[in-house]
Amino acid sequence: MKPILIEFPEEIYTERLWIRKTMPGDGKMVYEAIQSSINELKPWMPWANREQTEQEVEANMRDAHAKFLTREDLRLHIFHRETGEFIGASGLHRMNWDVPKFEIGYWIDTRFSGKGYITEAAQAITEFAFRELNAKRVEIRCDRKNTKSRAIPEKLGFKLEGILKNDGISADSKEVRDTCIYAKIK
Repeated sequence: MKPILIEFPEEIYTERLWIRKTMPGDGKMVYEAIQSSINELKPWMPWANREQTEQEVEANMRDAHAKFLTREDLRLHIFHRETGEFIGASGLHRMNWDVPKFEIGYWIDTRFSGKGYITEAAQAITEFAFRELNAKRVEIRCDRKNTKSRAIPEKLGFKLEGILKNDGISADSKEVRDTCIYAKIK
């Protein structure tokens, strides 16, 4: 079956969170979250090292929405279930529908960090991938030096399968970095 024909829920609910696909019009809230978190995002996210206007972020949201519809990338936004506040972004990326396998990525608005929201979201997205998308493998990859990001798959019982030495460039393009590969399999 072609991925574009796969039907699945476009919202996930947890005890504290509402997680949904990226939508046109999300640019303003995402732009504000990026601006408030820019110093914490820059060491890990290449896109945070490039100045973006609110309009550019909105264009990116519309592109992400289109890719969600075609099942090329499943970017998701995370909201506080009670207040509706935007908390961060996650999703299923670099998928291989033939297996099927997916990689979870994430970032958080610094104003909400340290409360377990990304761990809760990553758990729900992992369960969603196995239950709704029949995933055989879910990965989380992160920079070896990013201890906060590494703590999430470790808390969720993902296995560290390996560390790829000199696998990528730091977000600021100044040094070569190692990549940790964590995975859960069905």
